[in-house]
Amino acid sequence: MIMRYAMRSAKSVCAKELYHEIETTPEEYLPALLEIVRGFRHGILLKPAAESIRTGMKEALEGNTLPVSELWKGIDAQ
Repeated sequence: MIMRYAMRSAKSVCAKELYHEIETTPEEYLPALLEIVRGFRHGILLKPAAESIRTGMKEALEGNTLPVSELWKGIDAQ
């Protein structure tokens, strides 16, 4: 119970500091900051490589694949 309170309190302090940084960031830089935060969140939510490889191998062995020509649809090579 004490640990939960400590974590909640630490999160609140960190959240307050984060909000302060956002509030003091000039308006024209907020879109870039938003992209940085989203990229960070996406990065920490990625599965570990070993787990991704296991999942990919399982899908391939089950025949859950697409032809390469399908994978490139909609991608413009320049």
